[in-house]
Amino acid sequence: MSKTTCDVIVIGAGIAGISTATAAREQGLDVVLLEKMPTIGGSTVMSGGWFAFTGTDEQQEEGVEDSIDLFREDLLNVGAHQNDPDLVDAYLEHQLETYRWLKNKGVNFGEVSISSGQSAARGHSTKIREVVALLHADFSERGGKTRLNARVTALLQDFSGRVDGVIINGDENLYARRGVVIASGGFSRSTELLKIFAPEQLAALPYGGAGNTGDGLKMGWKLGAGMADMSAVSGTYGSHPETTDEQQELLTAYYMGAIIVNKDGQRFIDESLDYKTLGAAVITQKDAIAFQIFDAGVRAQSHRGIALKDMDTLEDFGHLPSGNSLEELAELIEVPAEQLLKTVEEYNASIDAGEGDALGRTHLCNGVGELKGIVEKPFYAYPAKTLMTTTYAGLTFTPRGEVTDVDGEVIDGLFAVGEVTGGFHGAAYMTGSSLGKGAVFGHLVAQTLNHKEKDTHG
Repeated sequence: MSKTTCDVIVIGAGIAGISTATAAREQGLDVVLLEKMPTIGGSTVMSGGWFAFTGTDEQQEEGVEDSIDLFREDLLNVGAHQNDPDLVDAYLEHQLETYRWLKNKGVNFGEVSISSGQSAARGHSTKIREVVALLHADFSERGGKTRLNARVTALLQDFSGRVDGVIINGDENLYARRGVVIASGGFSRSTELLKIFAPEQLAALPYGGAGNTGDGLKMGWKLGAGMADMSAVSGTYGSHPETTDEQQELLTAYYMGAIIVNKDGQRFIDESLDYKTLGAAVITQKDAIAFQIFDAGVRAQSHRGIALKDMDTLEDFGHLPSGNSLEELAELIEVPAEQLLKTVEEYNASIDAGEGDALGRTHLCNGVGELKGIVEKPFYAYPAKTLMTTTYAGLTFTPRGEVTDVDGEVIDGLFAVGEVTGGFHGAAYMTGSSLGKGAVFGHLVAQTLNHKEKDTHG
């Protein structure tokens, strides 16, 4: 009986899966890309579109001072040194090559900016839907096959235990000569898995691709795959309570000079920390909400259409209340005026005196940027919650993209890329390192598969 066989099966059509499939097809491999949803893109097309790279043309044009060593230091520091240094080094070794590969595919990188976990501007903005479309068009034009509404329900193994195929929609077998790549995303939409691994995050706003229910994680788990970073799962702080799948709102005015206060008008954390750490802290506050408080000087830094900075659009939505005094603002957001005024006065006074901030804040973002007082009217407030966008934890894997079991042994024939993996980020996350990870390790896995000896018994 004949078997339907290809070289490589890729599960999931977000940035990780499409990068893997495109790079593998580019190298002449017969690739089938499986996506369980009716459209490609997953959580990727719901993201802000930032990639973390260094040594780029855009950085050079902006006069940004950065280096591989600083990049490495930032990744390890934001990950609390809980990340696997071999994975970090693999990313750093191949990130510039991947950046150039993306540019050669027609990807345009716009603004270069500093953000969460970065001590130099290495966030490269993109129109992420265009990135996905460009890569997928390249894949298709080279003869790559994409199947939508194709949910993988199980992994197949041969007599030796090697993963050599998948079951699609419960009743169709597809086999792979070189390997199966799980790029199915995280589990931000799985109440079941959040209850197991991060129950406190159930208080966050659910977000991410509708297909992010942890299918790939469970399939790897069933085969004995190890897991990493599960205890670090956290949402991102900065989304309005009315944010929607169609119109994501995420503002990081705190990296531009805002402070964060709870419903009692009090600060409770150093606002320069990465937004995953901030997200975990906000969940513990009353009603799991906090307000970004800032003045006209910060408001003037808005950049329409750029994720994390677009205050103009937020104001258009009616989500950015303002007042000519802090007392007026406090009334609008139903925060005690006396306490808000006291909080801002104490914050401004510590800056003016050059004294230590009560919560340890010394800069705007990760040790960079001079603090400025909240003094210029009008004053603004952005009510925001923690958004459970992505889970950044999962299957353990090698720098070559091979999935490993609980003892650290490679599971033959099984690879993983992107948000379904764990070990790269550690305790927290740097802006741009998720899309960057998907593209970099996707490119790396394609190279691994290209050099992998064909299975001859399939």
